[in-house]
Amino acid sequence: MSSLSVAWEDIERARRSITPLVHRTPVMTSTSIDSAAGAKVFFKCENLQRTGSFKFRGAGNAVSLLGEAEQRRGVLTHSSGNHAQALALAARLHHVEAHVVMPENAPDVKRRATRDFGATIVDCPPTHAGRIDTAARVQERTGAVFISAHDDPCVIAGQGTAVYELIEEVGDLDLILAPVGGGGLLSGTLIAAKHLLPGALVIGCEPAGADDAYRGLQAGKRIVEFTPDTIADGLRTPLGENTFEILRKLADDIALVSEQEIVDSMRLIWERMKILIEPSSAVAVAPLLNHSLDTAGKRVGVILSGGNVDLTGLLPQGR
Repeated sequence: MSSLSVAWEDIERARRSITPLVHRTPVMTSTSIDSAAGAKVFFKCENLQRTGSFKFRGAGNAVSLLGEAEQRRGVLTHSSGNHAQALALAARLHHVEAHVVMPENAPDVKRRATRDFGATIVDCPPTHAGRIDTAARVQERTGAVFISAHDDPCVIAGQGTAVYELIEEVGDLDLILAPVGGGGLLSGTLIAAKHLLPGALVIGCEPAGADDAYRGLQAGKRIVEFTPDTIADGLRTPLGENTFEILRKLADDIALVSEQEIVDSMRLIWERMKILIEPSSAVAVAPLLNHSLDTAGKRVGVILSGGNVDLTGLLPQGR
């Protein structure tokens, strides 16, 4: 594992770095979902993390490890929303200026929160190339330090602390499920889990409409240019260079789920567990319910990655 961009020691350091900043999120269970999956399932509720997602772990770690000169330059990222909010808050807590490039179609709830946390938002076309080009222009203008939403080693290390806490709380697991978009969460989960529980299977969960990780790992090369078609807006980003290598070496499998399965899983969590999760979180729940994985009699950990749902259109307007 020494050839990878992130090691177990980086996750241990991240744990020490971000403990004063992050919530230790609860682990929840559901007898209804246990029954449906034929397993004992433990949900790590990162939907209850600060800024509403696991992303605050990685962003908090990355900003806290910047030197004084780097902090004076400010920070920059491109993100559809969750990393945008996380970096904005982490920057504010460290008194650092934040610039965030966001796709024009980013959910309003994530856009508003990012602005409320103090970041300057710059719109870009809703494509990977559009993000990259716009961020490059902002960086040239501001000199800000770019912090990738998923491929920065400090971000990956921070994300690994979620499964670290899960295993610390519940002990042995046979199977761990995490959603995969850019791959930061799954990469951190893989490194931490393979160190703490070498016998556990770790499987990434991906929308069939944004299956670049699945296809890329099958082909042995990273897929960057594709047009995602999924409700899971947090998983529309391609794998990074570091995350692709980590997944290629450590991931046990990628499970694909349909759009209907994502919606059904999200609704079931809302109804049975009474907690709000976003579609990206539901992607890691769906394989438990569609029986595409052998979960019978197993102890399963699931990272519920976030809970930032745009309720526009779901709630009646005030009069």
